[in-house]
Amino acid sequence: MLQITDFYQKRRSIYALGSSISLSDNQLEKLIGECIKQAPSAFNSQSGRVALLLGNEHQKLWQIVLDTLSQITPPERFNTTKIKISSFSAGYGTILFFEDDDVIQKLQTDFPLYKDAFPSFSCQSSGMLQYMVWTALAAKNIGASLQHYNPLIDNEVKETWQIPSSWRLISQMPFGKIEAIADEKDFEPLTNRFKIFT
Repeated sequence: MLQITDFYQKRRSIYALGSSISLSDNQLEKLIGECIKQAPSAFNSQSGRVALLLGNEHQKLWQIVLDTLSQITPPERFNTTKIKISSFSAGYGTILFFEDDDVIQKLQTDFPLYKDAFPSFSCQSSGMLQYMVWTALAAKNIGASLQHYNPLIDNEVKETWQIPSSWRLISQMPFGKIEAIADEKDFEPLTNRFKIFT
């Protein structure tokens, strides 16, 4: 019988992606939607926002990234960058994660005692949502990785997909068929990372 920790072990950064997955678009939408609903957030603020890019929209994102990087990457390194971006565009789709700054600013106004902490709370909430989606995909044998080309692409992403101005881009998650498994992972001894007091 599978345990939840089995799915944590399956969740790895997968860079070799294919353009087919085991879920229909409708199933994918429901899976991600349930993660958005159930993700914890400070004061139940539900500040996480998501955009799902499929088909040509997915391809469009990685072309934006490639075009942006072509302007700032040294020519001798651009081919390596192009190969990396191509591995993401080869996937089935991309999930964009945002945090809604209007929600965070309202919390700061309504609860001034915690004003300075809310940006940190927001990051924690977003991280949990990203991990939930990533693990849910892994449970369905769908590979993914987490990328951060923001803030370089923020303005063009907002313009291209008419994203509300208050949505702040946090990360990009390309996903698809697992074409090659991740390398073995080294672990620091738990004795260096885990203290127990009784």
